[in-house]
Amino acid sequence: MPSNIFVNLPVRNLARSMAFFRALGYDFNPQFTDANAACLVIDERIYAMLLTEPFFAGFIETPVAQAGTATEVLIALSVDSADAVRLMVERALAAGAAPLKDLVDRGFMVEWGFRDPDGHAWQYLWMDPAHIQG
Repeated sequence: MPSNIFVNLPVRNLARSMAFFRALGYDFNPQFTDANAACLVIDERIYAMLLTEPFFAGFIETPVAQAGTATEVLIALSVDSADAVRLMVERALAAGAAPLKDLVDRGFMVEWGFRDPDGHAWQYLWMDPAHIQG
């Protein structure tokens, strides 16, 4: 049964986070975007809810992790080509992201990532479909 995925991420400055992801080519669903939250559309069924830290804290009972000091999650997204991996991370770095680690090119797989302005870890990857065994 298909379902949607909503990754909820705390952010310190919602407007800055929205501008950052728009610079990467993403858009937001206005139905689920207001002063406390922005629904980042990653794909048809994949979303990241960017929530102001106080709003995010209302959903949990433990302290909000500070992503810049520890990695609470690695959001990995596949793309259609090795060039797309490079393009997305280069866009992110140009928009103010910090590098996560160096680009890794294994020939059949390319991966590279960044930390967004709030320190959340994002990784883009491409794997040669001919290499995937089914």
